Amino acid sequence: MTTEALPIVDIGPLVADDDADAVAPTIDAACRDTGFFLVAGHGVDPALVARLDAAAREFFARPESEKATIAMEHGGRAWRGWFPVGGELTSGRPDRKEGVYFGAELAPDDPRVRAGVPLHGPNLFPAEPPELRDAVLEYLHAMTTLGHALLRGFARALDLDADWFARELTADPTILFRIFHYPPLDATDDAWSVGEHTDYGLLTILLQDDTGGLQVHARTGWVDVAPVPHTFVCNLGDMLERMTGGRYRSTPHRVRNTADRSRLSFPFFFDPGWDARVQPIPAPGPAAPGAPRWDDVDPTTFEGTYGEYLLGKVSKVFPSLGHDVL
Repeated sequence: MTTEALPIVDIGPLVADDDADAVAPTIDAACRDTGFFLVAGHGVDPALVARLDAAAREFFARPESEKATIAMEHGGRAWRGWFPVGGELTSGRPDRKEGVYFGAELAPDDPRVRAGVPLHGPNLFPAEPPELRDAVLEYLHAMTTLGHALLRGFARALDLDADWFARELTADPTILFRIFHYPPLDATDDAWSVGEHTDYGLLTILLQDDTGGLQVHARTGWVDVAPVPHTFVCNLGDMLERMTGGRYRSTPHRVRNTADRSRLSFPFFFDPGWDARVQPIPAPGPAAPGAPRWDDVDPTTFEGTYGEYLLGKVSKVFPSLGHDVL
């Protein structure tokens, strides 16, 4: 293993929505290289990040009997709530992490909820700590705003109108948010906190603490990605690889926490609308060369809506829940 510094992109012009072209070449280079980069100048309030982190740590420190009051089995088709260590699978193997699933907060009378559309509905929040609810909902809003800004940069990097994604795919984006807690692993244990995988949609915006443990399959092989304060890690999902015909790669990554303390991460997934049909777009230049995907699946061959693609994936992550709920 080696440590490799990801490029840091100052996205201030995207956040201000005044000059997407100034950032586009740097984003394009990062997407064609590792498919991972860091963003600074994002405008997200550090105080919000601190409140979210503190509330999450307090929640995970509580007894399992308390956490189980918002277990995913209570979330129904909305697919929200807590799962214990080992409760989520990657490539059929249990991960060494616990977590809480959130999404766009929808009222019970929302037409999508009343129609029983999977992964749509109200979130489950614990009674303690009460601060978690407000922190999560504020964070969802901040990340949604940031996701739209970043896709303006992606659009210009692909020689599209800056509002192309918002117009064609993300006018009503699929918003999913996770908070993961990774207990420390024994250095001699061959288990993974999270096994090798790629993300499903367009864009993942990851907040991580200073523990480390994230590994990315770069061109040179597996590399450790050291945390950089006040930045977010961004990486591409399968749908962006499909849309660009492989020019932008959905890069495999994994997590192994061998530190002497727990690790928290906060991945936010900003993806196409549920009913959006993800079609190829004319991408400038040739596809970047790369090794066969980790799962031997070619996302460029997928036909259908994003919701159909996502359901096929999440039902493998929680197979028993998928059988019972979906």
